[in-house]
Amino acid sequence: MLWQGGSRRTYTGKLLRRARKKRKFEIGGNQVETLIGERKIKKKKTRGGGFKVKLFREQFANIYIPSEKKVVKAEITNVLENPAHVHYARRNVVTKGAIIETSVGKARVTSRPSQEGIINAVLMK
Repeated sequence: MLWQGGSRRTYTGKLLRRARKKRKFEIGGNQVETLIGERKIKKKKTRGGGFKVKLFREQFANIYIPSEKKVVKAEITNVLENPAHVHYARRNVVTKGAIIETSVGKARVTSRPSQEGIINAVLMK
């Protein structure tokens, strides 16, 4: 079970004990690390009747080019930098804020691939 909450201790250091176990709707899901490769997705139902598209692998990204004010579909070749985790760039994990190398140039990811099911990015100069 994924812990979703603050510290288990008060500001004085006292240990807080849970009054009950988690309910099914309070349990979070596992993290999806989006990699580079042939597209693979799964739809996950959410509370309230909606759904999230979990993106496991993707090889293309929608790149917005500010100078030309247009969007192009470009192939992702590599993850250059990822501030989310020190080893994500080495493992080619794409998250929001990651700098990816594409066929158009370097771009920063603006979408959340593991929750939105698509990779959108803005071209960097």
